[in-house]
Amino acid sequence: MIKNEFQYQVTQDWVKKFKRAIAAADRDEEWKTKDRERWQINRDVLQVHLDGLLEEIAEYEMLLAHNPRQPLTLNMDNFHALPQLLIKARMAAKLSEKELGDLAQISEDKIRFYEEKEYEGASFLEVLAVIFALDLKIVNGEVLLPLDTLRRTPIKV
Repeated sequence: MIKNEFQYQVTQDWVKKFKRAIAAADRDEEWKTKDRERWQINRDVLQVHLDGLLEEIAEYEMLLAHNPRQPLTLNMDNFHALPQLLIKARMAAKLSEKELGDLAQISEDKIRFYEEKEYEGASFLEVLAVIFALDLKIVNGEVLLPLDTLRRTPIKV
């Protein structure tokens, strides 16, 4: 996930590098004919990485371009995605770390640290404060509790 302008610029640089690598692979007729399977695997791997970077760029640009006066629906497929959702929500709302910190009554430095670490180490109350400060709502939300397959042994996160 791209969180700031620096990461955006670095990601754009990597896009250029992957495009050059794909173009070089496409021009390598000797490799294509000599070992087509390995050539194709290599090219596919490069393309997957490029596609992922392009998706991240598109998401970042969408968040920055979004009108902060219009509602935005952000989807979360699992609870591990909550930290990224909070960061995306702040970006879409056009709030700085300081502004979010002021709203949540958490210092700017803590907000910046939590975002860098994707809220690792933030207390549940601090996460709730950010959720409330961003005025996030669950709409038509469902949480699945798979009782038929519920694990009965300890887990490690």
